Amino acid sequence: MRRFCVSVALAALVSACSTGPESPQGQRAAANVTTERLLNAANEPSQWLTYNGDYNEQRYSRLKQINTENVATLGLAWYADFPTNLPVEGSPLYIDGVIYQPLPWSKVAAYDARKGTQLWLFDPKVPGEWNINICCGIDTRGLAAWNGKIIVGTLDGRLIAVDAATGQEVWSVNTIDKEWPYSITGAPRVAKGKVFIGNAGADLGVRGYVSAYDAETGKFLWRFYTVPGDPSKGFENEAMERAAKTWTGEWWKLGGGGTVWDAIVYDPKTDLLYIGVGNGSPWNQKYRSPQGGDNLYLSSIVALKPDTGEYVWHYQETPGETWDYTATQHIMIADLEIDGRMRHVVMQAPKNGFFYVLDAATGELISANPFAKQTWAKGVDLRTGRPIEVPEARYNLTGKPFNMLPGPAGAHAWQPMAYSHETGYVYIPSTDMWSVMSDAEGYTPTRGRPNSGTGGPQVAQRYYAENPDAPRGFVSRLIAFDPVAGKQVWSTPDFPPGTGGIQLTGGALATAGGLVFHGNLPNREFVAYRATDGEPLWRYDIKTGVFNAAITYELDGEQYVALAVGGPGRGGYYAPNGARLLVFKLGGTVVLPDIPPYEQPDFVQAKQFASAEVVARGSDLFANNCAICHGQGGAARATFPDLRRSQLIVNQAAFDNVVLQGALSSRGMGSFADRLQPADTEALRAYLIAQAETARNAPSPSTAPPSRAIHVEASDARAGGDSSPRNRR
Repeated sequence: MRRFCVSVALAALVSACSTGPESPQGQRAAANVTTERLLNAANEPSQWLTYNGDYNEQRYSRLKQINTENVATLGLAWYADFPTNLPVEGSPLYIDGVIYQPLPWSKVAAYDARKGTQLWLFDPKVPGEWNINICCGIDTRGLAAWNGKIIVGTLDGRLIAVDAATGQEVWSVNTIDKEWPYSITGAPRVAKGKVFIGNAGADLGVRGYVSAYDAETGKFLWRFYTVPGDPSKGFENEAMERAAKTWTGEWWKLGGGGTVWDAIVYDPKTDLLYIGVGNGSPWNQKYRSPQGGDNLYLSSIVALKPDTGEYVWHYQETPGETWDYTATQHIMIADLEIDGRMRHVVMQAPKNGFFYVLDAATGELISANPFAKQTWAKGVDLRTGRPIEVPEARYNLTGKPFNMLPGPAGAHAWQPMAYSHETGYVYIPSTDMWSVMSDAEGYTPTRGRPNSGTGGPQVAQRYYAENPDAPRGFVSRLIAFDPVAGKQVWSTPDFPPGTGGIQLTGGALATAGGLVFHGNLPNREFVAYRATDGEPLWRYDIKTGVFNAAITYELDGEQYVALAVGGPGRGGYYAPNGARLLVFKLGGTVVLPDIPPYEQPDFVQAKQFASAEVVARGSDLFANNCAICHGQGGAARATFPDLRRSQLIVNQAAFDNVVLQGALSSRGMGSFADRLQPADTEALRAYLIAQAETARNAPSPSTAPPSRAIHVEASDARAGGDSSPRNRR
């Protein structure tokens, strides 16, 4: 009992001594985030209290000490190495002298913002074997703060509050049915004393929803499902009953999809909670709703009452979604002058390539204009609110492959965009990635497996062989988009191929200093652009990739910019990838060290033991079971090992020990014994041996012909791209 009392007293002392933003002695407890501070976060630009800065989620800061005139003198103030070699997709919070950073495997680290020293590291100990239930990477993208607590969603579906002063767990609650392959990768949001959280898993077959919990205790408050369940069991509310009329078949057996894995936004002006709803499961509508239908509320923005979860309005961006066109991307709130009057709006640039402006109170569609190249639709009919689809795009109806732009990676994925009050422009990380969409051959939907219902890489190979001039490729850029005029204002040049051909780019940050900060993965650099015209004013070699967006804050009278980095390692999964927290200020002089060199193992040399038919079967098995993590052909380079270089494929017993017996479950490679038989793993190993041989015999990069990306202007809707490497949920 005495030890317990001493521990409590020490924890209280640590909390009381937490550094305040203006006083070195500190008058505030750690993460003293209240309703009042959250409501007035925009007026406290010295802080970064929520995932996207404040309730408007504009990723805009009123700080302007760093500006267009002096940004050239920006330098590194300090850096901290992260305890991981995995890609880092999380954006930090800054509260009263402390930076709180989400890390892979749902870990959270706290850093002293003056010294850069780590204060604590929280590990929720997510079981490694849960990785089998995760779509697209073991990522944690954001945190929430409330009344001395840092709140994180975990990959295995828990919502956990951590003491901001000590890093000790305060409360934990399970938010999912663990019989289904749910996960959480997105940032919780806190408003009105409640914490709101969604989940991921639509690609593996689940039913989406968003939940609310008491932010102080973790007590469950309400849940809103985004797609209807089994009609024979009744409906939770009228919204689900209405939605069910837009579905056919037995969609509920695979959940239907519609996960809320990113955008959750609270608007104090309307007192509404806006959620972005994801794709269907399977993607291909013919397998989840055979007679068609809009399939509400897939690919929609839905407005709810935050106190009860009651439905208020919705707008569906992609009716009858069949291309993985989620509407989960970043949602912003803003006041815009449109047609001579001020409108309070929500704005979104989702995967499908159109920029939507909606009335925040009613959901009325104000405008929908293309922000990127596209081939699937000619525009959006403002009278009906529906896209004007190109008939050939519905491959599920025509039975013919269609070269889609955007493809499943989206014209804009999860990387946050930013809005500048100075220019009125929205800055969007945008991607063109072509994808040949087609019906799958011999497909059977299965819960817990990738459920696209679309053709694999062999279909794309045949298509391009038959259509050698068809556009293909994958490029990214940062664009400035005027949401009132509905047009692009400027764009960076296309970023060149990065490590492993990866073209994804990071998120954006806008400031009152007339700047837009943006990191891109292919060039491994962090850049400050002039917000008005996109002129690069400062560049910094971060020596690695970056996916997320920077934040900015003020401490002791100085403005800082903080960015978490760590992309695909140049040497693959086992290589150090420079995962670090970088903090910049004017006149910073710290030198960032190089990443230690690492030599990847050679491609495995193993004698092929199987026929071409077995290898082809292994290719299909790999696409349906393994590619979602290990990449096309086993060539994953960042989050998971490159299987073409793994000695496990030399020996069948060793291979089966991992794949069937789960020998590496603790490291994320769970057993597949429930879905694969020994004959299947033999075919898989034969396929990987063939892939390794192909890679060994491929020309070196210096002699290989250059890759090409051909762009098109699609009829009236000049919009943007996608293909098949999966956008990370």
